[in-house]
Amino acid sequence: MKAFDFDNTLYRGESSLDFSLYMIRTHKKILLYLPVIMANAISYKLCLVDKDKLGAEISKYMKLIIRDKHEIRHLVKTFWQTHAGRLDANMLRRVGPNDLIITAGPDFLLDGIRDRLGTQNIISSEVDLDRIEILHFNFKDNKVTRFRELYGDAKIDAFYTDSYNDRALMEISDKVFLVKKGKIKRIQ
Repeated sequence: MKAFDFDNTLYRGESSLDFSLYMIRTHKKILLYLPVIMANAISYKLCLVDKDKLGAEISKYMKLIIRDKHEIRHLVKTFWQTHAGRLDANMLRRVGPNDLIITAGPDFLLDGIRDRLGTQNIISSEVDLDRIEILHFNFKDNKVTRFRELYGDAKIDAFYTDSYNDRALMEISDKVFLVKKGKIKRIQ
């Protein structure tokens, strides 16, 4: 099986950050939290963030901004109408029906384009939309934990990612490819 990170691998950019910025249209109070959101995004990209702290921060801001699950589903639908063009068609052609997409992004966001991803095998951060709370933050070594829970000792033949945040997944993959702006380089 091949495994793919989503952000900056199959999607050009950070979909959760893009979604947060998109939400400003209907939730002007996001502007108040933008400095904290950006600081967390930078810490994430530089692999300097504690996964538990980041998960708690994200839950806190979601509760302050999102009113209910119906609103979030509507926002996801309209977000993908304007942002689906950021999916990397060349990378998506590599995804087969038995492959896996594994991401820190929230399940509700990927559910909005699941039919365009080439596989139904997606492991993402799980969000309880009734309580607007993260149940499982699929970040760093949590990705391997969830992978093992769902797939046991299955092998990852090739793993595609943009970030060394995925070092734990790299360690259980036969081949690892770093993806930068659509260019693929084997690093393991």
